[in-house]
Amino acid sequence: MLRRRSSGRRRCFKPSSFIAVLAEKPKAAAKIAYALSDGRAPLRCSEYGVSYWLVRRDGATIVVAPSAGHLFGPHSEYRGFPVFHFQWRPIFEFDRRAGYLARFYRMLSRILPGAILYVNACDYDIEGSVIGFKIIEAFGDVTRAKRMKFSTLAPQDIRRAYARMDPLDVEMIEAGMARSEMDWLWGINVSRALMEAARRAAGKRVILSAGRVQSPTLVEAYRRWREINLHVPKASVAVKISVEKSGSVFEARPHGWKPPSLDTARSLKSEFRKDPWLAVDEVKSEKASMKPPPAFNLGDLQKEANRILGLPPLKTQSIAEDLYLEALISYPRTNSQKLPPSINYKSIIDKLARGPFAREAGELLRETGGVLRPVQGPKEDPAHPAIHPTGETPSRSLSREHMAVYELIVRRFLAAFSRSAIVGKSTVLLRDSRGRGWRSEGIRIEDPGWLKYYHYSAPREKLLPPLNTGDQARVVGVDVKVEWSQSPVRLDKASLLRWMESVNIGTEGTRARIIETLYKRGYLEGARKSQVTPLGEAVATIIQTLFPELSKPDLTRRFEAMIEEIRSGRRTRMEVVEESKKAISRLIESFLERLDSAAREIGVSLGSIEVDETCHICGRRAVSTVGGYSLCSNHLEAFERLRKALPRTASTLSSTPREALEAIARSRSRAGSWVREIAALALGDEKVYEALL
Repeated sequence: MLRRRSSGRRRCFKPSSFIAVLAEKPKAAAKIAYALSDGRAPLRCSEYGVSYWLVRRDGATIVVAPSAGHLFGPHSEYRGFPVFHFQWRPIFEFDRRAGYLARFYRMLSRILPGAILYVNACDYDIEGSVIGFKIIEAFGDVTRAKRMKFSTLAPQDIRRAYARMDPLDVEMIEAGMARSEMDWLWGINVSRALMEAARRAAGKRVILSAGRVQSPTLVEAYRRWREINLHVPKASVAVKISVEKSGSVFEARPHGWKPPSLDTARSLKSEFRKDPWLAVDEVKSEKASMKPPPAFNLGDLQKEANRILGLPPLKTQSIAEDLYLEALISYPRTNSQKLPPSINYKSIIDKLARGPFAREAGELLRETGGVLRPVQGPKEDPAHPAIHPTGETPSRSLSREHMAVYELIVRRFLAAFSRSAIVGKSTVLLRDSRGRGWRSEGIRIEDPGWLKYYHYSAPREKLLPPLNTGDQARVVGVDVKVEWSQSPVRLDKASLLRWMESVNIGTEGTRARIIETLYKRGYLEGARKSQVTPLGEAVATIIQTLFPELSKPDLTRRFEAMIEEIRSGRRTRMEVVEESKKAISRLIESFLERLDSAAREIGVSLGSIEVDETCHICGRRAVSTVGGYSLCSNHLEAFERLRKALPRTASTLSSTPREALEAIARSRSRAGSWVREIAALALGDEKVYEALL
């Protein structure tokens, strides 16, 4: 029997009869222990430097013990590839970075054996189900196990979940184990294949990694990076006139036409100096209703926190998980945009009315008269509702970023109960003396509705003076400028997250981590505007060439669907894992047939194998010659795109081709870097310039 001294008269001990409750993290364990205690504070004990708690409830002794996330994972001692046999082992035994897990493992191995009941109170998702199950399997008895299901760590929700425990969620456990096993099989086999090719090329060990979800995401990042660098900006001429009526000045733009060239646009200035009058042809006014947005799921929260606060997706996820552990919000790793009626909305909003959002909560209660019907989004999650506040008051220790994310969640939650916003839109069509149409638009918020609570989505008001058909208005200014198109794609963490959601790969809880892994591996770099590193370019190119099935989201999406079928009981874990092994076998077999060419491809990409001819600009392998200069495939593509666009650009700018080329070379924030480099080369060498014409 374990005995440890503690403060006061109470002592730590291992009771002869007890219920073991497992939490995913220490902070969650503390919240659960205090929620379950019968009036008296739980006794905090320690083994191997890890805290656990003794609780008395309904005459029974409860031991609440934490894990630190996953303690067990798939592993094999075999060092070659392909490898298909593995065992679930303690992670700290094979991963040196996970040494801190050993203390939790030893504490649980001492505390858990002999319990009369084992309760998995880890987060109610696929990962939490596996974490708790593997611990009970190792140190307890799964035939005497139950599952607690809760979406917040608020005391009343913990107590309710304890009173309504379910049998173990077998399908969720099987789905989670299948995902872990599949990710391990794909990751280790493809990574070792790439590293073997790199070893043959470089003569030394090179660390490379790939994965079932990571690889198509890297390939998409590489595709976007190429498009950004190959972008030839399209020039257009923008005209804006300032119009005065009754002392008020408003703006108008061409309607139904546009100046074909810069010279045409500039001529408007002299035209309006001679005849500055416009006639009002038509006035339209309408009111549009803006429906409130639903409460956040994790993806929506990550996108809004990036847009409004500039936070990367993984940072937002980490902050949301901290807020959950503080019992301030519900479980954040959810895909749901729905708030079920089982949630006591009135109680939450009443609590909010006593905290930092007292004014907003009080106004909502007055607006709705206490009749609370939230707008519901289309997305659902079988485990958890949309993210919502619990109503608990945040402590003063919250950081500025934590408070900012908490405020987003609270305001979005309140907005979901409010009425639609009403926006007045007015459109005025005018005509000049030559019959050309001009258009002006105004916008006014007539009734803010839900925008009072979630003001981040409010449109900017633009007011027009009173105008009637037949009125005359005077042009008082003409603004002409050249606008350059931006690349149609973006490359940053938020845009990759949106892409993963759109093609349905990864999960709401893993997408941000996978993106972050690409940066940690050195494949991507840069915060707001990212770029692919030479190593990332090499790995993406090799995956596309040698593992084409893994470069597209289709295969990954198919296995994600299989995991959902396990979760719903339509497939077994064994079936899905065996299907993965067959797919990997086919890929590796094809790869081994091309191992020598793969080694050369990697060697060239990593710079360990010299090529006969290199690109004059970047040093990559050259594929062609232009104007006497050797160019790689990237710069050759940039040359071809620039050659096609140059005549149109010169016409729009009313300039010579050389002047148009100079303008493109100067547009650093618009033109892709490879395009600018070709433009600079052509401006410095007449042969390359002539080849462009």
